[in-house]
Amino acid sequence: MSNFVQSLRLWFSPARLRAEGDTPDYRFSLANERTFLAWLRTALALVGGGFAVDQFLPDLRWAARAGLALALLGAGVLCALRAGGRWARCELAMRRGEDLPVSRFPALLGLEVALVALAMAAVVLFGWER
Repeated sequence: MSNFVQSLRLWFSPARLRAEGDTPDYRFSLANERTFLAWLRTALALVGGGFAVDQFLPDLRWAARAGLALALLGAGVLCALRAGGRWARCELAMRRGEDLPVSRFPALLGLEVALVALAMAAVVLFGWER
């Protein structure tokens, strides 16, 4: 079974987590939960940014506006989905006494947000006349 499917099963069955390894110090579990919530706040901000681009830049060409909005909305969706998987994998690693999992996702998310920001800077500098 793929890691994603195993991770997804852990999201909806916390009892499976408890069956693994030893209970970690509650402070680590709470820190893991705070990180999960930070990822969700980031996802909400990206979704809000996507809607803002779509709604508040009506003079921008449709293709450019839709592309920027969809890039932000897509990043928000991926971020929200990744948050649950990351939480489950970290909790499982703590229970097993393993190293916390590493991921390329933060770098990819940062790169996408930077590219959208550069595109928005170009819009501000050069205007969005039709």
